[in-house]
Amino acid sequence: MLRRRLASASLIASFLIATFVVARAAEPRALLELFTSQGCSSCPAADKLLGELAADPSLVALSLPIDYWDYLGWKDTLANPAHSARQRAYARMRGDRQVYTPQVVVNGAMHVLGSDKAAIERTIAQSDQKAGVMSVPVSMVVDGNSVSVKIELAESQHHAGEVWLCPLAKAIAVAIGRGENRGRTITYHNVVRGWLKLGDWTGAASTWNVPLSQLKTDGVDAAAVMVQEGTHDKPGIILGAAYAPLH
Repeated sequence: MLRRRLASASLIASFLIATFVVARAAEPRALLELFTSQGCSSCPAADKLLGELAADPSLVALSLPIDYWDYLGWKDTLANPAHSARQRAYARMRGDRQVYTPQVVVNGAMHVLGSDKAAIERTIAQSDQKAGVMSVPVSMVVDGNSVSVKIELAESQHHAGEVWLCPLAKAIAVAIGRGENRGRTITYHNVVRGWLKLGDWTGAASTWNVPLSQLKTDGVDAAAVMVQEGTHDKPGIILGAAYAPLH
């Protein structure tokens, strides 16, 4: 009888630990946005590092290829002018006007050199000290032919922002024929392939369901969702985020 009780207690403890681990994994500590370019000789190290960071379940790590280096001899095949505009908007909101590659914006609040892992970790810790950063629980579940996004009731004063869903390509290898990286094949990770605004958020518990058919194009096989203060043109801190594969 004692053995059975001990076994049951062990099973319950294991279940509680597993549940805790899943819950923790569902609450990332940071959203990282790497602004990168196929025409930037300093970027491949950052692109490689982002792949490593993307494997960490406590992080939502995204690549946002920009287009302002296209004139250097190679047109970035993944670039989106909206990414360049977003990077500049961050710089305006911070007030430092620092726009460069490879640049990682951490939690919408701070920036750091994208190839410096130690600096990224320090910046994550520093940004976490800002009120409201990653304070809103966000979940995303792929079920059948749709993606369900759920945002919990806000428990802080930070309860206004926008909700954006980004379809992602988890890995894209690109052979670069000209420019500073000519002759190299570089793999880009969690490449943002579009921006879909789900709505404005005002602190109330909210749910959205998005058909997979709206997302799965151009090699898209994952998605990230973010709740961000401000607007897309005047971005603020990241209040919450989640990531999920689409298959």
